[in-house]
Amino acid sequence: LKQITKEVASKGHLPSVHGDHSSDMLGCGFFKLWVTGRFDDMGYPRPQFDADQGANAVKDAGGIIEMHHGSHTEKVVYINLLANKTLEPNENDQRFIVDGWAADKFGLDVPKFLIAAAATVEMLGGPKNAKIVVPSITPPQIVSALRGRGWKASIVKASTMSSELKRVDPQGILKCVDGRGSDNTQFGGPKMPGGIYAIAHNRGVTTLEGLKDITREVASKGHVPSVHGDHSSDMLGCGFFKLWLTGRFDDMGYPRPEFDADQGALAVRAAGGVIEMHHGSHEEKVVYINLVSGMTLEPNEHDQRFIVDGWAASKFGLDVVKFLVAAAATVEMLGGPKKAKIVIP
Repeated sequence: LKQITKEVASKGHLPSVHGDHSSDMLGCGFFKLWVTGRFDDMGYPRPQFDADQGANAVKDAGGIIEMHHGSHTEKVVYINLLANKTLEPNENDQRFIVDGWAADKFGLDVPKFLIAAAATVEMLGGPKNAKIVVPSITPPQIVSALRGRGWKASIVKASTMSSELKRVDPQGILKCVDGRGSDNTQFGGPKMPGGIYAIAHNRGVTTLEGLKDITREVASKGHVPSVHGDHSSDMLGCGFFKLWLTGRFDDMGYPRPEFDADQGALAVRAAGGVIEMHHGSHEEKVVYINLVSGMTLEPNEHDQRFIVDGWAASKFGLDVVKFLVAAAATVEMLGGPKKAKIVIP
């Protein structure tokens, strides 16, 4: 338990457990169910510590103990699948809030996590009324939108790509979707058009100081920020940035950057980011739009594909629809393949 407390802190969150003012540390209904064996028939072994011991261990490892008050009057269960987003409780209008995406962040078995959450509500006599909060566009809607642009698009399950999908590596660069070879082989980070330029573009950030802030933000969220050039056009070798700089996104309402490619690269580097250089010609055959949170694919210069980690747009609070439309438009304007596979959990 102490190790988990430290792990949660290392991943940027404040670990906690709770009690309440009527039952002290047994005021956490979930823990009470667990310690008294109500999960036995689901195959969960009971904890080898009581509620007070657990609370003391969490506190010793740097966690927080909170105490709840009042009675349960929850009317609904929100299961939130928007990565890095949450809802806040309101004691005057109560609801259970389950951040399903967090299970994936901590490498949990997501179906077991959600089933255990539902069983908890049921055993505590809570409301059997749930709302599933999903991204603003569904996989079938993505397919439909792409087909409307003349693309061939299909949905593939992550289970069919288990040998290729990799858990995001914090040492990997948050890099461009470009499928070519690179002088930086730390390919385990998320993929977004232009690397971190995608974040600036989506938010309408056009200044060097704004770009530096985004560079630091990406690092603070556990990724290595990057932008790229290539060996034939130097820093204008990033097709996405070139389109943005030269006004090809003007009719989509995106203001142009107030800096050129060299200035942007220098700003990213000055703020602690990485500059990579691509080589070779574009030979991508397909675009992968990956919606499996915390997972990515890696480029292969000998079997090229564009890789767009759609879940990363949610992580950085971007407008997901605009992000995906801009990614598709980028591929089209660069003469890439109008063929997409949408990867879902």
